[in-house]
Amino acid sequence: MIELTRMKGEKFALNSDHIETIEETPDTVLTLLNGHKYLVRESVQEIIKRIEIFRENCSGPVVK
Repeated sequence: MIELTRMKGEKFALNSDHIETIEETPDTVLTLLNGHKYLVRESVQEIIKRIEIFRENCSGPVVK
């Protein structure tokens, strides 16, 4: 789950596995696999960063 902010300032958590597309139009719009859309304050790059951090935390540390 990643935390996002609606345009009016309310925070919510979203299962990032359900995201189909993220667009900046110029506002950021997330479209889920079920067709629901969310307008959020975060940029595309910030959302991608949060997803990457979430997935790294789920899989544990990378051993080199």
